[in-house]
Amino acid sequence: MGKVAVGATVVCAAAVCAAAVFIVRRRMQSSGKWARVIEILKVLEEDCATPIAKLRQVADAMTVEMHAGLASEGGSKLKMLISYVDNLPSGDEHGFFYALDLGGTNFRVMRVLLGGKQDRVVKQEFEEVSIPPHLMTGGSDELFNFIAEALAKFVATEGEDFHLPAGRQRELGFTFSFPVRQTSLSSGTLIKWTKGFSIEDTVGQDVVGELIKAMERVGLDMNVTALVNDTVGTLAGGRYYNPDVVAAVILGTGTNAAYVERAHAIPKWHGLLPKSGEMVINMEWGNFRSSHLPLTEYDHSLDFESLNPGEQCELFTCVPITSLVITLWLCRTPNMSAMHSDTSPDLKVVGSKLKDILEVPTTSLKMRKVVISLCNIIASRGARLSAAGIYGILKKLGRDTPKDGETQKSVIAMDGGLFEHYTQFSECMESSLKELLGDEASESVEVIHSNDGSGVGAALLAASHSQYLEDSETSEL
Repeated sequence: MGKVAVGATVVCAAAVCAAAVFIVRRRMQSSGKWARVIEILKVLEEDCATPIAKLRQVADAMTVEMHAGLASEGGSKLKMLISYVDNLPSGDEHGFFYALDLGGTNFRVMRVLLGGKQDRVVKQEFEEVSIPPHLMTGGSDELFNFIAEALAKFVATEGEDFHLPAGRQRELGFTFSFPVRQTSLSSGTLIKWTKGFSIEDTVGQDVVGELIKAMERVGLDMNVTALVNDTVGTLAGGRYYNPDVVAAVILGTGTNAAYVERAHAIPKWHGLLPKSGEMVINMEWGNFRSSHLPLTEYDHSLDFESLNPGEQCELFTCVPITSLVITLWLCRTPNMSAMHSDTSPDLKVVGSKLKDILEVPTTSLKMRKVVISLCNIIASRGARLSAAGIYGILKKLGRDTPKDGETQKSVIAMDGGLFEHYTQFSECMESSLKELLGDEASESVEVIHSNDGSGVGAALLAASHSQYLEDSETSEL
């Protein structure tokens, strides 16, 4: 099988933990000896060990792959995709902008009213729409017509607060969470459908073009300003409120990172250098592989039995079979977080979760303590590897060490359920990042929460790349 993707070790933490719980329980039943359980825990802890030296090796390997991915297409396991976002929000943006978030069986339409640095996001409204199953496997026109019609209906509900100046088009940021080959800020061809969609005549087509044609068919005049993914949107949302944000990381059912690169440091970029001198890079770091990643037999089992062995393995693409089917019931962050947070004397929450999810009617306190130990081992590994990834980005940007006479603040915008709702995970990640940076350098690095990159973030990118920016700047002079 070879090297396994970092997505398996970070995002599949709960699934691996569940697999370990199940296997430990089976071996307990067959042997009946606690000595065997302790031995299994000891081996697992050793296999998952992430000493600081190993984390530095992982970070160094990631930095090398980042350079390779920026040098040429296909030169690295990290795709290092050029997002064409060269002008992140500053907080000065005014007006109202739309966002369309298409990433599954539902999609969201949203409008956001921006009031500049003083008022920021004045108002936002959204509506969520379910896609009928037959449209997910029908024709491209039918799907995009449905989306355009829903968007037109939403536009028709604009209130008095959302006033469009005469002679201007409405502008939209389009979050499209499927594999695309982006060709400009506002265009990208679909590589393949995922998540239950199978519409052959869309593959190879510009998804923005498909949306524009559908909007024209329903009589909706709207300009698609930016085609983005949720990680780039998270970066935009973070930068909008904090000018020191240099990267964004999502840790949820999937994991990815994006960061702000110096345009001249991207050899594979052959266009004119942007005025800002910067370009946002979508790393697609779920595919990162390294011989330094600490892996266990459970990681290998999950990877081997997934849809794409040896490739990116995230919760919704891992499909364990045979005895590991049971992991699907436990590989949800809230369950693992709830058990890990159980401080009751008899670990009542752990017992309840094992009963409800694994259908184990009774468990001893010893067994519940085993589960807590497993949660701690697996969550710590995932958190520390996440920190190593962030450290790798900072190292690539030269922000991993303090500069004499310089005050260089580096802020990382985070989103996703693992970071937001799993306290032990996020605290371990932040402390591990500080350990990697050292006390002095860590004083200039901050981790913040930046949510809804696929919604508000997309609208902010539509604003920061508005076709009317020059007009606005001229009027302010």
